[in-house]
Amino acid sequence: MSRRNSKRLPPKPGWAVYLRTSSEDAQNPENSQRRQRHAIERSLFERTDLPVFNEYIDNLSGRYADNRPGYQRMLEDARAGCFSHVAVENAERFGRNDAEALVALDALHGLGIAVRFADYPDLDPIDPDDRILVSLSFTLARRESIKLGQRVTGGLHAKLRTGGFVGKAPDGYLNCEEKTEQIDKTRAGRYNRWIEPDPEQFKVWRTAWDLLLTDQYTLAEICEELHARGYRFRSGRPFVTVNARGRRKEAANGLSRILNNWFYAGWVVSEKANIPPKTVQGQWKPLVTTEEFEQGLAILAARQKHRKSGGKVHDYLLRGLVYVELDDGRVLRLTGSTPNAGRSGGGTSYYCIESSGVNILCRTVDEQLPCELMKIQVDPDLIPLIRNSYNDEIADKLGRMRPDQRADLERKLKDIDEEEARALRLYTIGKITDRVWENLWSEWQDRRRTLRHALESLQAHNDVHIANLDAALTVIAKVGILYNKLERSSQKKLLHEMVYRVVVCPKGTIRRMELLPPFGYLKQVTDRVRKGSGFEGKTKTSTMAGQCSSLLSLSEPGETRTSAGKKKALVA
Repeated sequence: MSRRNSKRLPPKPGWAVYLRTSSEDAQNPENSQRRQRHAIERSLFERTDLPVFNEYIDNLSGRYADNRPGYQRMLEDARAGCFSHVAVENAERFGRNDAEALVALDALHGLGIAVRFADYPDLDPIDPDDRILVSLSFTLARRESIKLGQRVTGGLHAKLRTGGFVGKAPDGYLNCEEKTEQIDKTRAGRYNRWIEPDPEQFKVWRTAWDLLLTDQYTLAEICEELHARGYRFRSGRPFVTVNARGRRKEAANGLSRILNNWFYAGWVVSEKANIPPKTVQGQWKPLVTTEEFEQGLAILAARQKHRKSGGKVHDYLLRGLVYVELDDGRVLRLTGSTPNAGRSGGGTSYYCIESSGVNILCRTVDEQLPCELMKIQVDPDLIPLIRNSYNDEIADKLGRMRPDQRADLERKLKDIDEEEARALRLYTIGKITDRVWENLWSEWQDRRRTLRHALESLQAHNDVHIANLDAALTVIAKVGILYNKLERSSQKKLLHEMVYRVVVCPKGTIRRMELLPPFGYLKQVTDRVRKGSGFEGKTKTSTMAGQCSSLLSLSEPGETRTSAGKKKALVA
């Protein structure tokens, strides 16, 4: 049997042309593509007789490669060996994400495919010295993309602060624009844009407001009234829909969003631009006056308050923490239920499993919690031993500074030095301009500061772990005594910071209380000593201390991690 040849065949000789038009050029992408094509033909194709296999075109931003179909199609054909060279006008057209672009260059090189740029036709992205220029081009392109986004956002916020509007006008209004005269272009740009009332929809929402201000109609009833008059949302969606069974559903949520929008009172409101209500007057005709709008908000708020007061008000102490262990060994989560909560007494609260016979009075479980918390206290005589064992385990596991972390950061600092040295050689021979050099030098300094700060933080990390342990010891030593003195809201918060889950039997007796790290670790140490198994420092606790240290290894001062990996502040 012949042996299969697993070697990849070399790619077919030929060019793949990649053209990309950014979103800023989307108004006339064909002109941009013609210019790119001309630059590629003049700089690259005149030097070679290789045929052109195909063109790949994208009219999208280059920040994310996954979203560009032409780019992805080009990579697929490259893996199939359809061409040997890729032609691009410049590095910015290939991509604005430096990490993704460099990875793509290496992947293409691994397939035997060379990438060439029309603005630097002699540049080889794989050559070490040439690669620094390519990397700089990608880095500067990404920087420019970020700066452009910041400028656009700043311009939009500035427009909002002067009373303008950004985006699609709300229902009841129309976006209008006109091309500006030559004399006005320096002030307003190529187009002048504004908002004006929609003759058809404006009366719909004025009617809705009139009905609300009478304080005689609910939102559902307002929807019914608007539907009866033949009104619809701007999208054509009806205010009331009827399903096949004849059940009616009112669009009360959509109506509520509009009735809570300050735009209709003529005010600009934007959380991102830090513009609160009643500070910037909009440049459009308001649907209602400010007094009418605030009156409508008051009506809606009063209804919401009344609705909440008539609902379930019981605060379940162990919400999300209580489980039941059935006779067959299954452990199921319990939910809270309060039948007849609207009665004067507030109803009777249960921890239960819906549609089952498991119903446990909340007070039956809650009353056992103080005794369970007393069981997890740490003997004061053991605290020095626990701390010493923990210190030894941290030193063994992490050291004062983890060698792998230190080595990685120091390697990155060395890479910056080498990158700067290569760029300096190119700057000396005139391949890098003064402006590019200044931008690169600033970025190198920023990266150095970040890495040095990380090194300093690692040096103090061990102290953070010990502070976490001391805080946990303080909490666990006092919790059993102070629990009954806390208000119910504080009791609930404390339980959610310490307890992973409380497992009860079907009758409501607590079988076990499982704690979150590091409290679970401390309880295990205490239980081991109480059972008389002996305590020999590090030997007896290294396994548990390792578990605790790993859970705390990424915590910040005064914080610990839950078993799900989420940070939770320790209760003082």
